[in-house]
Amino acid sequence: MPLRLPDRLPAIDFLKDENIFVLGNERANRQDIRPLRIVILNLMPLKITTETDLIRLLSNTPLQLDVHFMKVKAHTSKNTPIEHLQAFYRDFELMRAEKFDGMIITGAPVEHLDYTEVNYWDEISDIFEWARTHVTSTLYICWAAQAGLYFHYGVPKYPLREKMFGIFPQRPLLPRLPIFRGFDDVFYMPHSRHTEIRREDILRVSELSLIAESEVSGVSMVMARGGREIYITGHSEYAPLTLDTEYRRDLAKGLPIHMPVHYYEDDDPSRPPLVTWRAHGNLLFTNWLNYYVYQETPYNIDDIH
Repeated sequence: MPLRLPDRLPAIDFLKDENIFVLGNERANRQDIRPLRIVILNLMPLKITTETDLIRLLSNTPLQLDVHFMKVKAHTSKNTPIEHLQAFYRDFELMRAEKFDGMIITGAPVEHLDYTEVNYWDEISDIFEWARTHVTSTLYICWAAQAGLYFHYGVPKYPLREKMFGIFPQRPLLPRLPIFRGFDDVFYMPHSRHTEIRREDILRVSELSLIAESEVSGVSMVMARGGREIYITGHSEYAPLTLDTEYRRDLAKGLPIHMPVHYYEDDDPSRPPLVTWRAHGNLLFTNWLNYYVYQETPYNIDDIH
């Protein structure tokens, strides 16, 4: 089944060019089915790019998804047209009374700040708390994973000497979990971050399960509340050229940046990236939707608590 998206969302045209079938609201309303309600809290500056990356992965499920976009009121995006935000996004306050089968909270370019210095920390803390009673399962990605683990469980973050930047092999530590159904013994995940969380802090919290990690990039995935919360420190949703764009942007700005590791063919930036994470990225999101959203959420969405 296709995704149900707001009419005229730019991602629709991008994904149709990739032969990915999506459905506008008008046509979806004629189908007699209860779609899964998915809300995306998009904290990234280039919101259209992030929307497209996430929708690309969500589109692989046979389930019909009704996708909504949330934003925080305390922050105004400078890199996305206001017309786009007005057309497709709603403030959290306007969605507070609603319930959703699944939620995705993206990363944000605020790693250099202490959590309480982030201008929307109070609002996003409210959202974190709200999600526990209004969402069946929530995916926290990159900065959101660090922030969620800090808010809910007091897990600190630590600055890195240099940016964790590239494609790194990960190992499932609990390979029989449904989230890893169909995974190989090693899978690859892009990382792009200046801070980290540490395994010893995760292992101190009895409510948390460290479920995947890397010898190089460290903690990769953490699960809590039986899969109602899944924390991912990397970016399985990244498109092939995302790290290339970040690398060349930072070079142009004269920022200290090393070439993303295990990314370009023969480690040569003049050659195209070698994509090694796409298959497991698709599988990760499909497994989440199937085993932690669809099979766990009540048919009557109002019964979520």
